[in-house]
Amino acid sequence: MNTLPDLLDRGVTEIFPHNAESDRPEENLAIALATTQRPLRVKFGIDPTGSEVHLGHSIPIRKLRAFQDQGHTAVLIIGDFTARIGDPTGKAEVRRQLTEAEVRTNVQTYLDQIRPILDFDTPGRLEIRYNSQWLSQLNLSEILDLLATMTVGQMLAKEGFADRYGRGTPIFLHEFLYPLMQGYDSVAVQADIELGGTDQKFNFAVGRDLQRHFGQSPQFGLLMPILPGTDGVQKMSKSLNNYVGLTEDPVSMYSKLEKIPDAILPQYFELLTHQDLDALPINPRECQKLLARDIVSQYWGAQTAQQTQASVEAMVTQGQTRHSDLIPEFSLDSIEFPAKLFYLLSASGLCSSSSEARRQIQGGAVRLNGEKILDANWVAPDKSGLTGKVLQVGKKKFLRLAP
Repeated sequence: MNTLPDLLDRGVTEIFPHNAESDRPEENLAIALATTQRPLRVKFGIDPTGSEVHLGHSIPIRKLRAFQDQGHTAVLIIGDFTARIGDPTGKAEVRRQLTEAEVRTNVQTYLDQIRPILDFDTPGRLEIRYNSQWLSQLNLSEILDLLATMTVGQMLAKEGFADRYGRGTPIFLHEFLYPLMQGYDSVAVQADIELGGTDQKFNFAVGRDLQRHFGQSPQFGLLMPILPGTDGVQKMSKSLNNYVGLTEDPVSMYSKLEKIPDAILPQYFELLTHQDLDALPINPRECQKLLARDIVSQYWGAQTAQQTQASVEAMVTQGQTRHSDLIPEFSLDSIEFPAKLFYLLSASGLCSSSSEARRQIQGGAVRLNGEKILDANWVAPDKSGLTGKVLQVGKKKFLRLAP
């Protein structure tokens, strides 16, 4: 079980309001947690705007689980209504509005992916709420009441809106509604605490204002860091291809994580594991292996993590790729033959583009079943000659070619 300092300190950038000198529970979350006579309601909202959850998304969900383990109630808001608008935070232009069918599909995949993190089974520890239940019921009079709680100037102070306004990029009125709708979620579920990334502070503050407006005690906000991607530079993002998905196969997950840059290893350990930060290996290479093994075990089990580590090491040091059943597969069904190797590398995702694939081939980094291929124009006449073989780029990127 997490101790109180660990709950509030590990992986937390800011708590607001925060008055460390105050003994009033409404101003000091540590006091509120220590003196409460009831489970606090800890809110986290997910807008299912995509179909894949990555490790960056898991950080507030892990903190939500920590509150569950302390006996508090996790209130998971599925933004099936707000997802149709999309959070404008950090966006340089308006987001595409999703259909109801797209949102429903994404909701189910999100829940399936976060199941290994949250306690779905202990009675009273989890509420799953859909914000369409209350937002779709608001009438025009109630919406006008919400709009009257903020000024245009306050909205334009929001990061992203100010930049877009200054550049003359259109800001649509429905985007102004997003912070108000997310804030109204806190009113609807009577949240005591809300969790999220550092980019959510404006939205959390709106929630506090609306709770006061509706006669409720305002929630605390816990802000957590934005996880850098596997490149160690930009934030983790699928669009930047620097992410690790929660449902990636064990070999892919392990291979990505054991290459995390040294500079961000401490942050990954703090935000994504329960490892004692004062007892980590001194050798960065051992740290990388420990991190990869720990995270793979969270989503695939300890035994699979051990097998994956042994398999990856055998692949790298001994070239034993032919007989490993842990190597992810790529179906050749979508490939038109005859096919050039550089296209196959790009289509399979082993390389980010055909030009990168050509560079990797010419640099001697590409092997097919252990045999190096140096001809960038090498052509496979049909899939029968490829089926079952292992395509490799570098030391740690492997795919088994399936029919």
